[in-house]
Amino acid sequence: MLTTSAAAQISKLRRPSIRKSFIALVLLACSPAVFAQGGPPLLTTDPGTPGPQNLEINLGVMPILRSDVKLVQLPQIDINYGVGDRIQLTYEVPFVWQTATGVPNATAWGNALAGVKWRFLDHGEAGLNISVFPQVEFRGTRAAVGKGIADDGNRLLLPVELSRKFGPVHVNLEGGYYFRLNAPASHNERFFGLALSHNFTPKLEVIGEVFNDMVMGAPPKDTTFDAGARYTFHPSFILLFMAGRSFSPNSSGQPEFLAYAGVQILLDKSGRALHHEK
Repeated sequence: MLTTSAAAQISKLRRPSIRKSFIALVLLACSPAVFAQGGPPLLTTDPGTPGPQNLEINLGVMPILRSDVKLVQLPQIDINYGVGDRIQLTYEVPFVWQTATGVPNATAWGNALAGVKWRFLDHGEAGLNISVFPQVEFRGTRAAVGKGIADDGNRLLLPVELSRKFGPVHVNLEGGYYFRLNAPASHNERFFGLALSHNFTPKLEVIGEVFNDMVMGAPPKDTTFDAGARYTFHPSFILLFMAGRSFSPNSSGQPEFLAYAGVQILLDKSGRALHHEK
């Protein structure tokens, strides 16, 4: 999943036809051998973990554009380390470049996030898998808060991830809630994501997603959709791409465009060796 600041900015900044989007997801679900997976480039996270002493590093660029405000996370850094078969340690942080009408450009590091994922139910690739992924979002620096790029306060994120294969399609669900710790100016927030994926070839995985994010007691309340792909050009290097937008029309002030482009680097033995086929 993207950092909390990224999701919040998508919501704050968050029509092509809903019917067309639904049809696209149905066609994806009807495609034949699939390997579902959340996480970059998607907003929805899956129960998967890197494996014992393995590193997964996602380096990406994420633009979020609307009529009056444009921001780009460059880079967006997401580092995951496997502890045993079912536990993952995570650290995420974006560097944000932001422009707004009549305001000077601003750059700063956004809110960092760290957490532990535990897949407590594991029935294999085709079976039901469930994980919990508690995380803490840390307050931003004074400069980042002053520029409106980061939030001033800590928050606790408590999500649950599920995945299962249904015939030719692999489905991934995630729901979570952000609780304020010492951020009196912020609101609690909840989100829900649904992702589908299909491997058209051993190297090409096509993915689609619907993601809903709601800040409790205040705007925004948004739902976005996106589609993308993962392409494995080496066991250690996977290209990531996603593009989408809000279901709402441009006049609502929601994102006219959001995307992700990057690379996933897989390393074995705590980063001492390139990932290899298993």
